[in-house]
Amino acid sequence: MTVDGRLDDAAWRSAPWTTDFVDIEGDIRPRPALRTRAKMLWDDEYFYVGAEMEEPHLWATLTRHDSVIFQDHDFEVFIDPNGDSHEYYEFEINALGTGWDLFLPWPYKDGGQALHNWEIPGLRTAVHVDGTLNDPADTDRGWTVELAFPWAVLREAARRPAPPADGDQWRVNFSRVEWTLASAGGHYAKVPGTRENNWVWSPQGVIDMHRPESWGYVQFSTGRPGTTSFRADPALAARRWLHAVYYAQRDFRRAHGRWAPTLEELGVAPPADGDALGRGHLEVTTSLFEAAVDLRLASGKTERWRIRQDARVWME
Repeated sequence: MTVDGRLDDAAWRSAPWTTDFVDIEGDIRPRPALRTRAKMLWDDEYFYVGAEMEEPHLWATLTRHDSVIFQDHDFEVFIDPNGDSHEYYEFEINALGTGWDLFLPWPYKDGGQALHNWEIPGLRTAVHVDGTLNDPADTDRGWTVELAFPWAVLREAARRPAPPADGDQWRVNFSRVEWTLASAGGHYAKVPGTRENNWVWSPQGVIDMHRPESWGYVQFSTGRPGTTSFRADPALAARRWLHAVYYAQRDFRRAHGRWAPTLEELGVAPPADGDALGRGHLEVTTSLFEAAVDLRLASGKTERWRIRQDARVWME
Protein backbone atom coordinates (compact mmCIF):
# COMPACT_ATOMS: atom_id res chain seq x y z
CA MET A 1 0.00 0.00 0.00
CA THR A 2 1.37 3.41 -0.99
CA VAL A 3 0.01 5.93 1.52
CA ASP A 4 -0.22 9.06 -0.63
CA GLY A 5 -3.81 10.17 -0.01
CA ARG A 6 -5.11 9.14 -3.44
CA LEU A 7 -6.89 5.82 -2.69
CA ASP A 8 -5.92 4.45 -6.10
CA ASP A 9 -4.08 1.30 -5.04
CA ALA A 10 -5.54 -1.95 -6.35
CA ALA A 11 -6.49 -2.98 -2.81
CA TRP A 12 -8.57 0.17 -2.34
CA ARG A 13 -10.37 -0.41 -5.64
CA SER A 14 -11.61 -3.78 -4.39
CA ALA A 15 -12.75 -2.46 -0.98
CA PRO A 16 -16.38 -1.33 -0.64
CA TRP A 17 -17.38 2.17 0.47
CA THR A 18 -19.35 2.78 3.61
CA THR A 19 -22.79 4.24 3.24
CA ASP A 20 -22.75 8.04 2.84
CA PHE A 21 -22.30 9.89 6.13
CA VAL A 22 -25.34 11.40 7.86
CA ASP A 23 -25.84 14.15 10.42
CA ILE A 24 -24.53 13.30 13.87
CA GLU A 25 -28.07 13.57 15.30
CA GLY A 26 -29.43 11.10 12.75
CA ASP A 27 -32.74 11.27 10.87
CA ILE A 28 -34.06 14.24 12.86
CA ARG A 29 -31.66 16.43 10.87
CA PRO A 30 -31.43 16.97 7.07
CA ARG A 31 -29.06 14.88 5.00
CA PRO A 32 -25.62 16.50 4.62
CA ALA A 33 -25.24 18.80 1.64
CA LEU A 34 -21.86 17.29 0.74
CA ARG A 35 -21.00 13.62 0.31
CA THR A 36 -18.60 11.87 2.70
CA ARG A 37 -17.73 8.18 2.65
CA ALA A 38 -14.93 5.90 3.81
CA LYS A 39 -13.22 2.56 3.19
CA MET A 40 -11.28 0.22 5.47
CA LEU A 41 -8.59 -2.42 4.93
CA TRP A 42 -6.15 -4.30 7.15
CA ASP A 43 -3.03 -6.44 7.06
CA ASP A 44 -0.59 -7.77 9.63
CA GLU A 45 0.87 -4.32 10.34
CA TYR A 46 -1.85 -1.70 9.88
CA PHE A 47 -5.52 -0.81 10.06
CA TYR A 48 -6.08 1.36 6.98
CA VAL A 49 -8.76 4.04 6.66
CA GLY A 50 -9.48 5.98 3.49
CA ALA A 51 -12.02 8.80 3.21
CA GLU A 52 -13.43 10.85 0.34
CA MET A 53 -15.09 14.22 0.93
CA GLU A 54 -16.86 16.46 -1.56
CA GLU A 55 -15.74 20.03 -0.85
CA PRO A 56 -16.24 23.16 -2.99
CA HIS A 57 -14.24 25.27 -0.50
CA LEU A 58 -10.96 23.60 0.42
CA TRP A 59 -9.78 25.32 3.58
CA ALA A 60 -7.29 24.60 6.35
CA THR A 61 -5.22 26.85 8.61
CA LEU A 62 -3.68 24.75 11.40
CA THR A 63 -0.09 23.57 10.89
CA ARG A 64 1.05 22.64 14.41
CA HIS A 65 0.76 18.99 15.39
CA ASP A 66 -1.82 18.35 18.12
CA SER A 67 -3.67 21.58 17.43
CA VAL A 68 -7.44 21.44 18.00
CA ILE A 69 -7.96 20.28 14.43
CA PHE A 70 -11.77 20.46 14.40
CA GLN A 71 -11.44 24.24 14.37
CA ASP A 72 -10.75 23.63 10.65
CA HIS A 73 -12.65 21.36 8.28
CA ASP A 74 -11.42 17.94 9.32
CA PHE A 75 -11.81 14.15 9.20
CA GLU A 76 -11.83 12.15 12.45
CA VAL A 77 -11.42 8.48 13.41
CA PHE A 78 -12.54 6.90 16.71
CA ILE A 79 -11.56 3.34 17.72
CA ASP A 80 -12.73 1.33 20.75
CA PRO A 81 -11.16 -2.12 20.33
CA ASN A 82 -13.09 -4.11 22.95
CA GLY A 83 -16.35 -2.15 22.98
CA ASP A 84 -16.38 -1.33 26.70
CA SER A 85 -16.77 2.46 26.05
CA HIS A 86 -13.44 3.13 27.81
CA GLU A 87 -9.81 3.34 26.65
CA TYR A 88 -10.41 4.45 23.10
CA TYR A 89 -8.39 6.23 20.44
CA GLU A 90 -9.12 9.38 18.42
CA PHE A 91 -7.31 10.91 15.46
CA GLU A 92 -8.13 14.10 13.53
CA ILE A 93 -6.58 15.50 10.35
CA ASN A 94 -7.16 18.58 8.19
CA ALA A 95 -6.52 19.24 4.49
CA LEU A 96 -2.98 20.43 5.24
CA GLY A 97 -2.22 17.00 6.69
CA THR A 98 -1.90 18.33 10.25
CA GLY A 99 -2.86 15.66 12.77
CA TRP A 100 -4.06 15.42 16.36
CA ASP A 101 -3.88 12.06 18.16
CA LEU A 102 -5.69 11.52 21.46
CA PHE A 103 -6.28 8.73 23.95
CA LEU A 104 -9.40 8.77 26.13
CA PRO A 105 -9.26 6.64 29.32
CA TRP A 106 -13.03 7.23 29.56
CA PRO A 107 -15.51 9.67 27.94
CA TYR A 108 -15.72 13.38 28.69
CA LYS A 109 -19.35 13.04 29.85
CA ASP A 110 -18.15 10.84 32.70
CA GLY A 111 -15.36 13.17 33.79
CA GLY A 112 -12.71 11.76 31.46
CA GLN A 113 -9.78 13.86 30.29
CA ALA A 114 -8.03 13.28 26.97
CA LEU A 115 -4.32 12.45 27.04
CA HIS A 116 -3.07 15.01 24.52
CA ASN A 117 0.55 13.93 24.78
CA TRP A 118 -0.31 10.40 23.61
CA GLU A 119 1.25 9.72 20.22
CA ILE A 120 0.97 7.05 17.51
CA PRO A 121 4.55 6.05 16.56
CA GLY A 122 4.60 4.66 13.06
CA LEU A 123 1.32 6.28 11.99
CA ARG A 124 1.25 6.91 8.24
CA THR A 125 -0.96 9.71 6.91
CA ALA A 126 -1.48 11.50 3.61
CA VAL A 127 -3.97 13.96 2.12
CA HIS A 128 -4.76 14.68 -1.54
CA VAL A 129 -6.69 17.82 -2.51
CA ASP A 130 -8.64 18.07 -5.75
CA GLY A 131 -8.67 21.83 -6.17
CA THR A 132 -6.88 24.83 -4.71
CA LEU A 133 -6.46 25.07 -0.97
CA ASN A 134 -7.50 28.35 0.70
CA ASP A 135 -8.48 30.11 -2.54
CA PRO A 136 -12.07 31.46 -2.61
CA ALA A 137 -11.66 32.51 -6.26
CA ASP A 138 -12.42 29.03 -7.57
CA THR A 139 -14.70 26.09 -6.84
CA ASP A 140 -12.95 22.94 -5.67
CA ARG A 141 -13.99 19.31 -5.95
CA GLY A 142 -12.87 17.73 -2.69
CA TRP A 143 -10.16 15.95 -0.75
CA THR A 144 -9.19 12.43 0.22
CA VAL A 145 -7.45 11.11 3.32
CA GLU A 146 -5.40 7.93 3.70
CA LEU A 147 -4.40 6.68 7.14
CA ALA A 148 -2.49 3.60 8.35
CA PHE A 149 -2.78 2.91 12.09
CA PRO A 150 -0.12 0.45 13.33
CA TRP A 151 -1.45 -2.49 15.32
CA ALA A 152 1.64 -2.18 17.52
CA VAL A 153 0.11 0.99 18.98
CA LEU A 154 -3.58 0.04 18.82
CA ARG A 155 -2.90 -3.06 20.92
CA GLU A 156 -1.59 -0.94 23.84
CA ALA A 157 -5.04 -0.57 25.40
CA ALA A 158 -7.03 -2.99 23.27
CA ARG A 159 -7.29 -5.72 25.93
CA ARG A 160 -7.65 -8.16 23.05
CA PRO A 161 -5.42 -9.39 20.20
CA ALA A 162 -4.23 -6.83 17.64
CA PRO A 163 -4.10 -7.43 14.75
CA PRO A 164 -7.51 -9.03 15.15
CA ALA A 165 -8.45 -12.55 14.17
CA ASP A 166 -10.79 -13.32 11.30
CA GLY A 167 -14.33 -12.44 12.47
CA ASP A 168 -13.33 -10.15 15.35
CA GLN A 169 -15.36 -6.97 15.72
CA TRP A 170 -14.19 -3.56 16.97
CA ARG A 171 -16.25 -0.42 17.57
CA VAL A 172 -15.30 2.40 15.19
CA ASN A 173 -16.76 5.68 14.01
CA PHE A 174 -15.80 8.43 11.60
CA SER A 175 -16.71 12.10 11.72
CA ARG A 176 -16.33 15.04 9.38
CA VAL A 177 -16.45 18.58 10.74
CA GLU A 178 -17.57 21.19 8.21
CA TRP A 179 -17.80 24.92 8.91
CA THR A 180 -19.87 27.54 7.07
CA LEU A 181 -17.42 29.86 5.32
CA ALA A 182 -17.54 33.24 3.63
CA SER A 183 -14.99 34.99 1.43
CA ALA A 184 -13.37 38.09 2.93
CA GLY A 185 -10.46 39.93 1.33
CA GLY A 186 -9.43 36.96 -0.79
CA HIS A 187 -9.49 34.59 2.20
CA TYR A 188 -11.96 32.23 3.80
CA ALA A 189 -13.45 33.04 7.20
CA LYS A 190 -16.04 31.32 9.35
CA VAL A 191 -19.46 32.94 9.25
CA PRO A 192 -19.95 34.51 12.72
CA GLY A 193 -22.63 32.97 14.89
CA THR A 194 -22.72 29.64 13.04
CA ARG A 195 -21.90 26.22 14.46
CA GLU A 196 -19.96 23.49 12.76
CA ASN A 197 -21.70 20.64 10.96
CA ASN A 198 -20.89 17.14 12.18
CA TRP A 199 -21.36 14.40 9.60
CA VAL A 200 -20.73 10.83 10.69
CA TRP A 201 -20.81 7.20 9.61
CA SER A 202 -22.82 5.95 12.61
CA PRO A 203 -25.22 8.58 14.02
CA GLN A 204 -24.93 9.41 17.71
CA GLY A 205 -28.41 10.81 18.29
CA VAL A 206 -26.86 13.85 20.01
CA ILE A 207 -24.03 16.27 19.17
CA ASP A 208 -21.40 14.26 21.00
CA MET A 209 -18.95 11.88 19.32
CA HIS A 210 -17.82 10.57 22.69
CA ARG A 211 -20.61 8.06 23.17
CA PRO A 212 -18.88 4.89 21.99
CA GLU A 213 -22.00 2.79 22.51
CA SER A 214 -23.37 4.42 19.33
CA TRP A 215 -20.34 3.78 17.13
CA GLY A 216 -20.42 1.33 14.25
CA TYR A 217 -19.21 -2.25 14.22
CA VAL A 218 -16.21 -3.16 12.06
CA GLN A 219 -15.86 -6.88 11.41
CA PHE A 220 -12.41 -7.99 10.29
CA SER A 221 -12.36 -10.61 7.57
CA THR A 222 -9.65 -12.52 5.72
CA GLY A 223 -12.12 -13.35 2.95
CA ARG A 224 -12.35 -11.59 -0.37
CA PRO A 225 -14.46 -8.41 -0.34
CA GLY A 226 -18.15 -9.19 -0.56
CA THR A 227 -17.80 -12.85 0.45
CA THR A 228 -18.25 -12.56 4.23
CA SER A 229 -21.56 -11.83 5.98
CA PHE A 230 -21.72 -9.41 8.86
CA ARG A 231 -22.47 -11.06 12.20
CA ALA A 232 -24.83 -9.03 14.38
CA ASP A 233 -23.72 -8.46 17.97
CA PRO A 234 -25.67 -11.00 20.06
CA ALA A 235 -25.23 -8.76 23.11
CA LEU A 236 -26.74 -5.66 21.51
CA ALA A 237 -30.04 -5.96 23.40
CA ALA A 238 -28.17 -6.23 26.70
CA ARG A 239 -25.97 -3.26 25.85
CA ARG A 240 -28.95 -1.10 24.92
CA TRP A 241 -30.90 -1.95 28.05
CA LEU A 242 -27.90 -1.28 30.29
CA HIS A 243 -27.26 2.09 28.64
CA ALA A 244 -30.92 2.99 29.14
CA VAL A 245 -30.36 2.39 32.86
CA TYR A 246 -27.12 4.39 32.79
CA TYR A 247 -28.68 7.48 31.17
CA ALA A 248 -31.76 7.27 33.41
CA GLN A 249 -29.50 7.19 36.48
CA ARG A 250 -27.62 10.27 35.25
CA ASP A 251 -30.91 12.16 34.90
CA PHE A 252 -32.18 10.88 38.25
CA ARG A 253 -29.05 11.94 40.12
CA ARG A 254 -29.15 15.36 38.49
CA ALA A 255 -32.73 15.82 39.67
CA HIS A 256 -32.51 14.20 43.14
CA GLY A 257 -28.85 14.32 44.13
CA ARG A 258 -28.63 10.54 44.52
CA TRP A 259 -28.81 7.30 42.55
CA ALA A 260 -32.15 5.51 42.30
CA PRO A 261 -31.93 2.29 44.39
CA THR A 262 -34.48 0.33 42.32
CA LEU A 263 -35.46 0.04 38.68
CA GLU A 264 -39.04 0.87 39.68
CA GLU A 265 -38.04 4.23 41.18
CA LEU A 266 -35.74 4.85 38.27
CA GLY A 267 -38.64 4.34 35.86
CA VAL A 268 -36.81 1.96 33.51
CA ALA A 269 -38.94 -0.81 32.07
CA PRO A 270 -37.72 -4.36 32.67
CA PRO A 271 -36.02 -6.12 29.77
CA ALA A 272 -38.35 -7.19 26.97
CA ASP A 273 -39.10 -10.92 26.77
CA GLY A 274 -38.24 -11.01 23.08
CA ASP A 275 -34.68 -9.80 23.71
CA ALA A 276 -33.60 -13.04 25.44
CA LEU A 277 -32.77 -11.00 28.52
CA GLY A 278 -33.32 -12.11 32.10
CA ARG A 279 -34.34 -9.91 34.99
CA GLY A 280 -32.31 -6.74 35.49
CA HIS A 281 -30.40 -6.02 38.71
CA LEU A 282 -29.31 -2.74 40.29
CA GLU A 283 -26.82 -2.14 43.11
CA VAL A 284 -26.27 1.35 44.53
CA THR A 285 -23.97 3.07 47.05
CA THR A 286 -23.72 6.75 47.92
CA SER A 287 -21.34 7.46 45.04
CA LEU A 288 -21.54 4.41 42.76
CA PHE A 289 -24.02 2.20 40.95
CA GLU A 290 -23.84 -0.98 38.91
CA ALA A 291 -26.57 -2.54 36.80
CA ALA A 292 -26.57 -6.09 35.43
CA VAL A 293 -28.66 -8.23 33.12
CA ASP A 294 -28.46 -11.86 31.99
CA LEU A 295 -28.38 -12.63 28.28
CA ARG A 296 -29.49 -16.03 26.99
CA LEU A 297 -27.57 -16.92 23.83
CA ALA A 298 -28.82 -19.15 21.01
CA SER A 299 -26.25 -21.74 22.08
CA GLY A 300 -27.99 -22.09 25.44
CA LYS A 301 -25.19 -20.32 27.29
CA THR A 302 -26.03 -17.40 29.60
CA GLU A 303 -23.82 -14.32 29.92
CA ARG A 304 -24.10 -11.60 32.55
CA TRP A 305 -23.51 -8.07 31.26
CA ARG A 306 -22.85 -5.08 33.51
CA ILE A 307 -22.58 -1.29 33.37
CA ARG A 308 -21.44 1.15 36.05
CA GLN A 309 -21.76 4.87 36.74
CA ASP A 310 -18.86 5.85 34.44
CA ALA A 311 -20.50 4.04 31.45
CA ARG A 312 -18.04 1.15 31.28
CA VAL A 313 -19.89 -1.91 30.02
CA TRP A 314 -18.53 -5.45 30.15
CA MET A 315 -19.39 -9.13 30.25
CA GLU A 316 -18.41 -11.25 33.26
